[in-house]
Amino acid sequence: MKIIIERNDSMKKEKTEGNDKESRLLNTAFKLFTEKGMKDTSIQDIVDNANVAKGTFYLYFKDKYEIRDILIAKKSSKLFNEALKELRKNYIENLSDQVIFIINYVIDELVKAPTLLKFISKNLSSGIYNKNVRKIYEENGEDSIYKLFIKGVEDNHIKLKNPEVTLFMIIELLSSTCFNSILYDEPLPINEFKPYLYDTIRNMIGSGNS
Repeated sequence: MKIIIERNDSMKKEKTEGNDKESRLLNTAFKLFTEKGMKDTSIQDIVDNANVAKGTFYLYFKDKYEIRDILIAKKSSKLFNEALKELRKNYIENLSDQVIFIINYVIDELVKAPTLLKFISKNLSSGIYNKNVRKIYEENGEDSIYKLFIKGVEDNHIKLKNPEVTLFMIIELLSSTCFNSILYDEPLPINEFKPYLYDTIRNMIGSGNS
């Protein structure tokens, strides 16, 4: 019994240390990518600053492009997850209103974090459609905007040809237009642009009721 307990403790310790190294690599890469830029950041820079061996990097990531893609998916997913938590604090029944609440929350967070917006660029949809992110949500039984939207369409009997495609188009619209509107005031400053964006989203979803 003692041997089994010691072996389990050893396995837990190795797993914790592994997670810690992976987290350090991710956090360091994000810091360097946003400060120096992707082009001027090497894998050697990442491992030196994370204080891990270069071989350790390749245990978790294929190259710096993969770690960038994972970071974008994680950062985007976190934004939508936080928006969902805020949504749960409010009673909003209509699906269109729920989606717009989430979109508005994400926009406001990106306005406060232009560095994050530049890093994510126009790839917000990866936080929803990245296979690894989706798998984590499914395994943990967690809510996601994807689950909320699909269920909302079904519960409200909204006639959409392909709900998954509609949601993807909404997030892509958010991603591309917000990037330009927040950073460059094009076609309008974000607060002036929001009503146009939200009207378009409502039209894409429908009234939210049948």
